[in-house]
Amino acid sequence: MASSEGPSASAAEGADASTLPKVPIGKEIAPGLAPSAVIKGCWQLAGGHRGDRSTDRTTGKAAVEDFQPFVNAGITTFDTADIYGPSESLIGDYLRKTKDRPPVQVFTKCCFFGSSQQNVSLQAVEQKIDLSRQHLGVDSLDLVQMYWQDYSVRNYVKAAQALQALQEKGKIRAVAVTNLATKQLEEMVSAGVKIAANQVQYSLLDRRPENGLVDFCQKHDISLLPFGTVGGGFLTDKYLGVSADQASKTINTYSLQKYANTLGRVGSWDWLQELLTCLRSIADKHSTDVANVSSKWVLQRPTVAAIIIGARNANHVEDHRRLFTFELDGEDLATIDVVLAKGRKPQGDVSVS
Repeated sequence: MASSEGPSASAAEGADASTLPKVPIGKEIAPGLAPSAVIKGCWQLAGGHRGDRSTDRTTGKAAVEDFQPFVNAGITTFDTADIYGPSESLIGDYLRKTKDRPPVQVFTKCCFFGSSQQNVSLQAVEQKIDLSRQHLGVDSLDLVQMYWQDYSVRNYVKAAQALQALQEKGKIRAVAVTNLATKQLEEMVSAGVKIAANQVQYSLLDRRPENGLVDFCQKHDISLLPFGTVGGGFLTDKYLGVSADQASKTINTYSLQKYANTLGRVGSWDWLQELLTCLRSIADKHSTDVANVSSKWVLQRPTVAAIIIGARNANHVEDHRRLFTFELDGEDLATIDVVLAKGRKPQGDVSVS
């Protein structure tokens, strides 16, 4: 097996990855670990996601082939998990079948649910990590993000320490966490665990990271890797000018319901329309779209290194590249702040549903 990070040579003929910046994370604990500023989220590969079958490229050979356009566009980091069905294996197939190994980094997760939260011995955790290494076909996992289901089971620090021990053995380049609240993150750091990043939901609709987590991460040089930057699609042109009744007919998946609940905690549908109108005006100014303005707002927040964007196929990779053709200036940010102030301040920490 080989490392998933290959040489810096072009991923394929005609590839131009130079337009997307690479942002270092875990500088002291994992020198050279620098994901692309847009990360391809691979939870769609878990299966069971509803979508147009004519454009769905989330299974089998089609899924493997669909990685290359992302790499060619400079999106050279993939985010997956040990619980995302065949996702790790599909990425592994891509890495193995690519003639010239692309400069790809793979960020995976080590998830603890139920009984696995009780048994966090080094041996048990190492078995989980070895399985991910086997699926991906690599000697060392670039980044392992620990997910912990139930904080009342207080073995999460021990589990993180086991991951750090595996980092010292060379099986992991860097340890990170996902959806970890500030208090639990502080416990890990106080116990000497070196955390490179925390993957969290963060958007104009979900600003809970600003309730203490951002400040803590800045203090301890922990990067944020946000997902959900377009609020499940609510922060796109798709919903501009759409009535609440019309929108309710499209909220037909668990994911969309989750983001609808997120919206409900911070503002009304009328408030969302005011926010979308504001974002559309800024998008016009920068010759882009509402989704990119929404994502750029997150990218420009303190300690955010990169954003994770889920994609059923590679149709929108050029849109993602356009994120780096503009910057939100002070006037843009102030205008957005005015609308945000009309909504409700988000309550609680990131892991609170």
